[in-house]
Order: sequence, then structure tokens, then C-alpha cells
Amino acid sequence: MENPSTTKKKKKKQQPSSSQPDSENIHTNPFISSFFLAMEDPKTHRRQSSLTSVFSSMPHNDDDPSQVLIMSALWTYAMTQPDDPILPSSGLLLCCSLLITKSLTNPSWLHRHQNIYIPYYAAHILGSFTLRHPTLASLAISSGCLPPLLSLLRGSLTWMEQRAAVRALGHLASFDNTFPAVELHGADIIIPFSIHLATTSIETVFSSPRQRYQRDLLTRGLGGADMEAMKAEQWAGQLQTWSIYLLSCFAWRDFKWHRIIVTENANFLKKVCNMWGGLANGDSPAGVGLMRILCRSVLGRTAIAGCVEAVESLCNLSRSSDDWQYMGIDCLLLLLNDPVTHNQVFPITSPYLTDLAELRRLGSREHLGEKITNSLPLTALIQRTKKEAEMSLEETEQRWKLSRELKRKGNQRFRVGDVEGAIEMYTEALMECPLRKREQRMVIYSNRAKCEVMIGEADAAISDSTRALALSEPANSHGKSLWWRAQGYDMKGMAKESLMDCLSFLNWWFGYYEGKRGRFGGVVPCSAVRMIRKQMGRVGLFDGVKEKCGGEDASADGDE
Repeated sequence: MENPSTTKKKKKKQQPSSSQPDSENIHTNPFISSFFLAMEDPKTHRRQSSLTSVFSSMPHNDDDPSQVLIMSALWTYAMTQPDDPILPSSGLLLCCSLLITKSLTNPSWLHRHQNIYIPYYAAHILGSFTLRHPTLASLAISSGCLPPLLSLLRGSLTWMEQRAAVRALGHLASFDNTFPAVELHGADIIIPFSIHLATTSIETVFSSPRQRYQRDLLTRGLGGADMEAMKAEQWAGQLQTWSIYLLSCFAWRDFKWHRIIVTENANFLKKVCNMWGGLANGDSPAGVGLMRILCRSVLGRTAIAGCVEAVESLCNLSRSSDDWQYMGIDCLLLLLNDPVTHNQVFPITSPYLTDLAELRRLGSREHLGEKITNSLPLTALIQRTKKEAEMSLEETEQRWKLSRELKRKGNQRFRVGDVEGAIEMYTEALMECPLRKREQRMVIYSNRAKCEVMIGEADAAISDSTRALALSEPANSHGKSLWWRAQGYDMKGMAKESLMDCLSFLNWWFGYYEGKRGRFGGVVPCSAVRMIRKQMGRVGLFDGVKEKCGGEDASADGDE
């Protein structure tokens, strides 16, 4: 009888690695050896010739266990060296297209050895080499990459391969020379499936049992379950964002795609507002980027104006410290300046944009306040500006002194606990303070916001904080106002907006007190840490689907 421990050791030895080439296989397998020798060859023409031979033979090797090792190495190379033209011109893009096709048409080959990793690697390689260069994108199209990528997009395998495919298709759709080929499949495949992926990716990733190869790809052998959960959230967000980007490529090219996008799914615009990160997603404008493109057409503006959730989300974004705040403002101005949609959106947008009427610039975008004032229009502000322009310097100085005295009285009332009285004094101070005294008015608005937070007036606190931040130079740089607005958003349950303001507040804190560590010791305020932890727990990617899908870790089981 065979010793069980010996049997176990034999089985373990027979199981190949899923992520990195085995050094023993590299030296014993001539096919692998020739590949790695070719990759290290310093002579370009000789290297290209050897790689051409390897890539041309790979799709026809039906029983070679080394292909997954080569594809893993190529995937790593493509991610780090996407500008290298040698591999694509040696037939790698054609090889990847043929390997994906083989995976789809030959299930027995796909599940032999570790070939199940290959379609993911191949699709990702196509996406990496078409990231920045239109010539390589054209080469990918001529290599026949579209049919297999479209098949992966339709869900022929799993969401992981869909993620790699939608990334590659987004790159191909972004170039003038390759978009026409992609466009042919827009109405029947790309737009419907991109909308479906964008709206269902989170539930799919969270609820689907993950096969072993998927878990290996997520963790790359590091971190175990915690790493898997973290990467799954990241990849689900990317799948969603890249799907929206692919839709944006179509919407940008021609208004005819606007009709298909807004009518394909009646609730799509509403769902976009509730996606990961809201309208914007970290480094990507995501949903707000698509909405701004849709706002370029009458049809798109009409559809967005008819979706109350979309308009309110744009309003919230415009009154936040998000990097994509300016896009929210752009969308609202486009809706307001269209006679067809003006009356429909004016009641919702007016209070939000009024708070931003004195905003001078956001980054490189200037005169935003003037555009807002003219679009609403804010007659009272315009008249006050004209009236103060006609005042003498002596009268202006008298009003400023009166404003400072009222502000001082407001501070006194606040210190003795008369919060309502302080609000009255601050309100009078704002009425007297000249518009040109922006810094003084910023402080008064911020003080009044603090009082409103203390008495639970969340909307008023958010409004006054926003007005203070619009007056700050640069915009959104007044730390105390960021903190009061974060608390106002917290009272309203707006976790993402509160979190963004908390993070901006901490940036201000470290910058402001950088030279005063003797006094503060460089210590982060405990209240800010507690608020960030609270909001981080409320904006988790999977929080909205945990109850629907059931359980904390629906992905722990399942094997290939």
C-alpha cells in the first residue's frame, strides 16, 4: 500500500504554479526556454524573429502545459512596458486573439492544464498594448481581436474576462482610426452589454462564487481572503467605470448614440447616480463624465432633466470638494441654459448654484460664478454688486467697520451659549459687509455654519459652508468650513460627501499646522478620525448588496 503522506507530496508536486513560471520548467521545456531566451536577446531583429516563431506556434500547441507560464510573463511585461512595439509587431496581438477564440470554441482545451488563465491574460495584453498608441490599436483590429473580445463582453466566460475585454474595447473605441470598426457592433452588442455591466457588476462580483483561478488572479498568491476581498472591490469598481467609459466613447462621437444610451434601459440614468462613488469614481469622472457628454445634445439634456435623481446627484456633486465638482457645475449650467430644460431643473438647481455664485475658479476653469449668476439669474446679487460699485470709499469703509462690530457681537453671543443670537448677529454682519471683502465674509459664513451645525440645521450649515468655500482662495481651501460642511452632510446621511470634506479638511490641517507642531504636535484631531472611520464604513462598495445577496462572504466557496 502507498504511504498517504507520499501520495499527498506527489500531488502537491504535480500542481503547477498559477502566477509565476516555475524555474525548473523553464530549463527543461524547450518551448519555454526559447521564449525567455528570445525576450532577453539584445539584438532587436533576432529577438523579433524568435518571438514571431513562438507566437505563431502557440495557438496550435494543443497539449503544451507551458503556455500559461508564457502568457503570465507576457501579461506582466505588457502591464509594465505597454509602449514596446516589438512584441505586438512580432505577432503577439494575433496570438492573443487566436488563443481567446480557442478558449471559446474548445472547452476541453480551456480546462486542460492551467489554460483557464489564458483568455484573461490574452484580453489584458490586448488592452495594455492598445492603451496609448493608435498604430498598435489598428494592428490589434487587423489581427482579428474584435470578435473574441466581443464574445467575452457578452459573458461567454466570467466577469473577470468581461473586465479585461471592456478595458480593451474602451481603448480601441478611443482612437479615430479604430472606432469605425468598433462602432459596427455598438447598437447590438457594446452599448447593451456595457449598460448591463455598469448596472450589475457590483452584485455579480459580490454574489458569484469565485473559481480557484479567479481567486489566484485576485491575490497573486498574497494576502489570502483579505487581499481577495480588497481586490474584488477594486476590480468591480473598474469593471463598472470602464463600462461607462466605453459608453462615453460612443456618446462623444455622435449624438445618435445618445438616444440608444438613454432608451436602452429606462432606469440607467437613475442607477448611474447610485453607482460606486456616486457620479464620480476616484481618478475617473465615470458617470458624471458620461452625463456631461449627454448634456451636449437636446435629447441627452431632456433625459437627464427628466430624472430627478440625476439632477439632484449633479447638484450634490457641484456642492462638494470632489475633484470632479466642475463637471457637475458644467452639467447644471448646460441644463439651465437650454430653454427646453430650464424650467424643469430651475427649482432643484437654484438653491445649490446660488451657494456657488461667488466662485471665481476651480483649477483652470475661471469665471464660474459669473456664469452661474447669469444663468439663474441672481438679480439681487447683480443689483447689490452694481450698488456697491457706486459707493464711495468712505461709505464702504463704514459698512465694513459695522460688519466687523456685528461679527464681534456674534462671537460674544456664541461664547455665552446664545447660538440663535449669534446667528442673528452674523446674518446682520453679512448684510453690511461689502461684497469685495471676501475673506471677512468667508469667516462670517463659516461662523454661522458652525452655529447651524450645533442646532441641527444641516441644510443651512451646508449652504453657508459652501458659500464660505466659494469665497476662499483657492476654492474649497478653508479648513473650518470643510469641517462644518462634513458634519452637515453627516447629519443628512450623505456619507461620500462628508468623507470627501473630511479628507480635504485633513489636507488643510496638515498644511496649515505644518510649522506649528510645537503647539499641536502634528496630531490628527480625534473627531476627524472618528468621522472618517464612520463614513468609510458607510460608503463601502458592497454595502448596498450584502443584504440582497446574503452573507458577509458569498465568494469564499466555489472551485473550477
